[in-house]
Amino acid sequence: MASLDRERLRADALRIAGEVADPEIPVLSIADLGVLRDVRVTDAGEVEVDITPTYSGCPAMTMIAVNIETALAAQGIAARVKLVLSPAWTTDWMTQQGRDKLRDYGIAPPAPKASRRALFGMEEEVACPRCGSTETQKLSEFGSTACKSLWRCTACKEPFDHFKCL
Repeated sequence: MASLDRERLRADALRIAGEVADPEIPVLSIADLGVLRDVRVTDAGEVEVDITPTYSGCPAMTMIAVNIETALAAQGIAARVKLVLSPAWTTDWMTQQGRDKLRDYGIAPPAPKASRRALFGMEEEVACPRCGSTETQKLSEFGSTACKSLWRCTACKEPFDHFKCL
């Protein structure tokens, strides 16, 4: 396969795979989340897609892999999806657009850059995605999924999920 053809196939596959929605937070693409790590085209013209889970044992990864293969197959591209565990995923890989989409969806996004404090569960200020107040408190370490915690805004009294900083 010619180099130019491989680059075009890679770009097409990267775009298509990157548009696959996260099954748990459908307003986010896997590119927004930083779960899509790489797309390669081998010399034989085979497409390989690397994805990294947001945390070990994430149940959405099987569905994400199937959805990637399906989206690519619908465009005539056969692909193999590989789960890559190292380096471990971090919220630092999320795009700003992804953080904005989370907030608009009602989930407080993680800080733009994880600090060491996150390793010890010591979040920076968490702003309410509804009213913007930082007068918030954590209710539970786990929210609707393991990668989110449950919070409540003391200003508007609304509960909300916060995407954990990892």
